[in-house]
Amino acid sequence: MAIDTIADIIRAHAAGRPDGLAIVLGEGRLTYGELDERSSRLANALAAGGVTAQDRIAYLDKNSPEYFELTFAAAKLNAVNCAVNWRLAPPEAAFIVNDAEATVLLIGAESLPLLEAMRPELTTVKQVVVIGGGDSPAGYESYERWIGAHPATDPAVPSKADDVALQFYSSGTTGRPKGVMLTNANCFSNVRTNNDTLAFGPTSVNQVVMPTFHVAGGLWGLLGLYNGVPNVMMRDVDPAQVVRDITAYGITHTVLVPAVIQFLLMLPETKEADFSTLELIVYGASPISQEVLTNAIRTFGCHFIQAYGMTETAGGCVLLPPDDHDPDGPNAHRLRAAGKPIPGAEVKVVDAATLEEVPTGTVGEILVRSAQNMKGYWRMPEATAETILPDGFLRTGDAGYLDADGYVYIHDRVKDMIISGGENIYPAEVENALMSHPGIADVAVIGVPSEKWGETPKAVVVRAPDTDLDADGIIAFARARLAGYKCPTTVDFVEALPRNPSGKVLKKELRAPYWEGRQRNVN
Repeated sequence: MAIDTIADIIRAHAAGRPDGLAIVLGEGRLTYGELDERSSRLANALAAGGVTAQDRIAYLDKNSPEYFELTFAAAKLNAVNCAVNWRLAPPEAAFIVNDAEATVLLIGAESLPLLEAMRPELTTVKQVVVIGGGDSPAGYESYERWIGAHPATDPAVPSKADDVALQFYSSGTTGRPKGVMLTNANCFSNVRTNNDTLAFGPTSVNQVVMPTFHVAGGLWGLLGLYNGVPNVMMRDVDPAQVVRDITAYGITHTVLVPAVIQFLLMLPETKEADFSTLELIVYGASPISQEVLTNAIRTFGCHFIQAYGMTETAGGCVLLPPDDHDPDGPNAHRLRAAGKPIPGAEVKVVDAATLEEVPTGTVGEILVRSAQNMKGYWRMPEATAETILPDGFLRTGDAGYLDADGYVYIHDRVKDMIISGGENIYPAEVENALMSHPGIADVAVIGVPSEKWGETPKAVVVRAPDTDLDADGIIAFARARLAGYKCPTTVDFVEALPRNPSGKVLKKELRAPYWEGRQRNVN
């Protein structure tokens, strides 16, 4: 059968290869037939609970087969899988669930302490269903018992290309996370456009390492399922387990962020491992140093593709292909490039203020137009209009340039976003949290170089009068209010923050001493 919607992925493979292995996680195994059956049971359970077309269903758990069961169940109802980052602090997670107006929350048993902390703030959730944890986990509905009480018939609610299928949350520059609405067409454009380049085959084995609340996990796993191959999942990122799984399962394809690649290169077992089955490593989400990339190419001995994109572009819309990954070849300088636009995608570089196109080689803001561009931000029409221009180009917020051959090079970020280990951190969100501390009179958060994470947040603080606030106290204060990866790792104290005449903090001036002598202002 033709695969035209996300629901069709599992329908086609359940019909054509019901006994084929779909998902592996630890000792667990799920065939395509079982995944189809379980997703239909889940769809009927959701429908019985009142979920209808285009309703959002919240999923809060580490990587699990249930994420994809929900993805297909939601697709069969024309509803929307809304994954929540399990690393968030309770107020952050509660905001997303409420913002999505989710009436049903599927949550892993490991996250029950988080649920209890955020439960008083949840305003829309009517039913909580717990994945794992036994027959009656903490008094909530058991996922297995819940779906087991419903039939395995496909509800087959019609869906259109422009209907939203997945909603990922991207942190907002003003501190408010934004729901990125990705349609069936957005997701399928990614899959179909990139599939030939990724070269999945009948004997391929896909590895899903990155969190499924990111496109690098959720959409990458969906791409593997689209191809009907086994998908070996990891519950959480564990570099040593990445190596073990590659050798144990004969992994051929994987996606890793640069920080994980760097960790792999440091492991003693990496030096002894057999990577002969590896055909392709896709990397992205944050910049990678040429030294780490060159070492990885020589260590793993497979093809590499860099993917540049963002949640708003449903993942990679610019790719650096394997042919441009020869550190000893005549085009070795291209290892610093993000790549070239994929077929059907257009990239231009403009003056950020005037939106006029700038000459080749001139740094400006990178704009992208493709079928992968999001439908918009959930219930944020003004933010959508600011990001997606009338001609369909999407403002990435990244600064860079195009060379004469059409390669995209990232230079800096127009916005102040920090990327630490592949996680997006918006300083405004961290600053808002820190400013609630009575001992802080003023604060700016910037990204500074980190050999481990690429960059990490640093808080530059002006103490309130007559306070003896120290760095440890500020970091602890942040950790009680924010996800750990968003918290400052270091703190500097100053008498006053540098500002321009209109009062805006001169973050470029604050960043400059830490990035001095580096070729790029991202690491």
